[in-house]
Amino acid sequence: MTELEKAIIRRLQEDLPLVKEPYKHMAAELGISEQEFLDKMSSFKEQKMLRRIGAILHHRTAGFEANAMVVWKVPQQRVAEVTELMISFREVSHCYERQSLPEWPYNIYTMIHSTHFETCGALIKQIADLTHLDHYEILYSTKELKKSSMKYFCE
Repeated sequence: MTELEKAIIRRLQEDLPLVKEPYKHMAAELGISEQEFLDKMSSFKEQKMLRRIGAILHHRTAGFEANAMVVWKVPQQRVAEVTELMISFREVSHCYERQSLPEWPYNIYTMIHSTHFETCGALIKQIADLTHLDHYEILYSTKELKKSSMKYFCE
């Protein structure tokens, strides 16, 4: 890898700048054009060196006091239909399927964020009513844990 490629990877591991064109800003920090920066990112993706770009929201800092992981027992034949409805709610930031177990029958997990517990509870009830699901558990976050990713080329 070139030093420039390592520098781009180091920069991509840090927070995105809160500006209209974050990649243009990041490229300027490295003294290259936005197009060169984007081309390198595309190359990394093609080479399977870059899987995804993710953002971390610090929920409580952003004003979301009620953050609930809701686990749902959804019949397999309804998973696509139910999850499409669930993700239509802007308060649902994550929705994914996991294998259920005999002692833990839940196969769909949604993360729901709200500014108030009452609003969050009402939204969960609305989703349950719309999907006709009555087998679910609500697991409210009690604190925000450290969120970090792997770091490469840290000299």
